[in-house]
Amino acid sequence: MTYPHAGAARPYLFNDRTVEGYRRAMAAATERVADRIRRADRPFSGVSPERLAPEIAAIDLERPLHDHAAALDELERVYLRDAVYFHHPRYLAHLNCPVVIPALLGEAVLSAVNSSLDTWDQSAGGTLIERRLIEWTAGRIGFGPAADGVFTSGGTQSNLHALLLAREEALTNAGAVPSRLRVITSEAGHFSVRKAANLLGLGPDAVVAVKTDDERRMRPAALARELDRCRRAGLVVMAVVATAGTTDFGSIDPLPEIAALCESTGVSESGGVWLHVDAAYGCGLLVSRRRRHLLDGIERAGSVTVDFHKSFFQPVSSSALLVRDGAVLRHAAHHADYLNPRRMAERGIPNQVDKSLQTTRRFDALKLWLTLRVMGPDAVGELFDEVVDRAAASYALVAADPRFEIVTRSPLSTLVFRYLPREGPGRKLADDANLYAREALAASGEAVVAGTTVGGRHYLKFTLLNPETTLDDVAHVLDLLAGHAQRYVDDLAPLADHSEVTHVHS
Repeated sequence: MTYPHAGAARPYLFNDRTVEGYRRAMAAATERVADRIRRADRPFSGVSPERLAPEIAAIDLERPLHDHAAALDELERVYLRDAVYFHHPRYLAHLNCPVVIPALLGEAVLSAVNSSLDTWDQSAGGTLIERRLIEWTAGRIGFGPAADGVFTSGGTQSNLHALLLAREEALTNAGAVPSRLRVITSEAGHFSVRKAANLLGLGPDAVVAVKTDDERRMRPAALARELDRCRRAGLVVMAVVATAGTTDFGSIDPLPEIAALCESTGVSESGGVWLHVDAAYGCGLLVSRRRRHLLDGIERAGSVTVDFHKSFFQPVSSSALLVRDGAVLRHAAHHADYLNPRRMAERGIPNQVDKSLQTTRRFDALKLWLTLRVMGPDAVGELFDEVVDRAAASYALVAADPRFEIVTRSPLSTLVFRYLPREGPGRKLADDANLYAREALAASGEAVVAGTTVGGRHYLKFTLLNPETTLDDVAHVLDLLAGHAQRYVDDLAPLADHSEVTHVHS
């Protein structure tokens, strides 16, 4: 093996002597991506892991190409050609949004400057920009001047952080022991709540899921019964997690009623139960001029998760945790002599590591900053309102189509539905037909949709986050799904009629 001498490696460093090389390399990369976006006629190539993996495995990482153009050519083959393109109007699967150009400007700047948002002496203005955005978001939520928060890697980290703070508050103020702590959420809440409880050492029984109504919203009466049951059993409810935009249904829990129950159920002399609102998906409503009322009551929460990379059209990652009382962030603080000694806090030096679960952290706030400075919040809200409008029209389209059955109307932008074969022997193949249709559609690359289960049955799911998606796009994808599903049924219904095939797909 040979190694380049220092002189050969130095030109790759980004500094004052290599800015022309940087300009050329960035221009070439930008043009490559722009060309791929310009030519993409479908959201996915349909490539399988079995086909792509050998190409990537065959690349010898010990033999560099020593050429940006050659590396981009190779990248075209192993990544850009087969990437899933969320900008395409027929990408309808997960909570992945197309991104706005001002945010891409931010991404380019923050990567090149490479600030780390842990301490002031590594970020300076970046620290203040993040703090200003936290203040702005807290104001949109309705929190008062005592509010604070920090940017995170995403909703899972934000939820973990919130429950860590809630746990420490319960242990401090209620005199509880960890084994007696409970977290209540709805059966439609995000899996990260249970994951966070496990990471916090609370045990498998710590998370209690209460029933939802027909619109997949937490039932306040069920929450009240569970709060009372925990009290009578000598258990301490350290947090109630409400959801403003569930992943599958986009449902928004009745926040005012839940907040009232939390406020009236004291775990100690210090006050009520901590309410955390997971608004990772629904945070786009904060800038909606027509639907902000759907978040009424969120201002009564102790903490709120927001994912700008879901409904503010930001690149991953751009998320934050907000707390109504910034003093609770002390539970995550640790002072290291080499990084953020206590004397710096005493001098008022603003170090974000004092609030964060992370140490080294990207300046992801810059993307949102430039988005707000170029577009403004009303423009972002208008884009989010567009996708919610499109989802409402799509719901009407699916509900009126006899080929499908739909679960419930979302206040946001999801649709959960399934193809229902005609009455007869093919009806028993409904689950497998929907699984097959989703896989066949992805393999074709013509569209990408998601799937989920409802009541043990397999359903398809659209998540609309692209304002460029039209009702015609939705109708076309429905026709494709119905065609794949019906072909599956036609091929296997004769066998199913004789009970010779069941559950071909798992």
